[in-house]
Amino acid sequence: MEQPQWVRFGELIPCRTAFIDAHTPGSSEKENFTIIGGGVSESPDQHVHIKATPGFNIGAAGQPPRCFNSLHSHNTAEVFFVLKGRWRFFWGETGEDGEVILEEGDIFNIPTRLFRGFENIGSDYGMIMSILGGDDAGGGVIWAPHVREAAQAHGLVLGETGRLYDTKKDEALPDDELEMPLPEQDWLNALLRPDATTVVKHYVARYWDMMAMAAQGAVKVIGEHGLLIDKPGFEVDFLSRQSPLPETLHAEKDVVLMVMRGHWSVSWQGKTEIFNPGDTIWLPGGTDYSLKVTASGEASLFRVTRTDDPAGLTWTGENV
Repeated sequence: MEQPQWVRFGELIPCRTAFIDAHTPGSSEKENFTIIGGGVSESPDQHVHIKATPGFNIGAAGQPPRCFNSLHSHNTAEVFFVLKGRWRFFWGETGEDGEVILEEGDIFNIPTRLFRGFENIGSDYGMIMSILGGDDAGGGVIWAPHVREAAQAHGLVLGETGRLYDTKKDEALPDDELEMPLPEQDWLNALLRPDATTVVKHYVARYWDMMAMAAQGAVKVIGEHGLLIDKPGFEVDFLSRQSPLPETLHAEKDVVLMVMRGHWSVSWQGKTEIFNPGDTIWLPGGTDYSLKVTASGEASLFRVTRTDDPAGLTWTGENV
């Protein structure tokens, strides 16, 4: 059986050339982290920490204040929770359909078929952790047309294979590769345009609400019967120090633990490691493990579990 692997927050290796807006003013300072799985980076410079494919990808985005990630869409789930800072998420082809502010510990299951972007509106460097659906993360990113145009004006071209070419580094599309086509107008016309009331009600869960509920047990945050109803190929639970847990837990399918607050002891097969905020650990299916909080004070984590559901469009009983 495969053995657990983990990545410490302080050991994360960033990439500043991950996406097509890497040279666009306002986005050029953002950092992308690929923690588990290949993610959706368009750059060969992206470092992948754990190459396992547990049915979903784990990543992160780090940005200084007022740095934003440009409008894009995915064909599978994109879930974020705020590890550090204060973030504004906005959506629509031009980013003007709605917005929501997320604080530390809040989680957002962003619906598919929707252009979305995000901005660090805090006063310090901020970090959001991500869960992307599918082993291949849905085949990449679909950028809003105006984002593609701005990128090209600053020297970046996206090939049809999803590879990014930087003309400032004398790179060019190979002779046998065409540029990635822009989304067709019919596809753009079919995009969702939810208002903020719909998004906040159905796709956002707040940290202190989850903390209150976690005293009674693990909170099912994302799932068929979760606070946020969806079947993206994984489920997300929320645990706190107050959550009653059995002495031994069994990962029937792949499990990833993502520490939000506090210091957590994770034990398996006679081995114990202490994990801290921002640390990520992958437990392969079949692993027996135990969880304990090792220090006083606030403690919480998100637990992601693979399911048999295929990665795909957002599900709410029927696709939206």
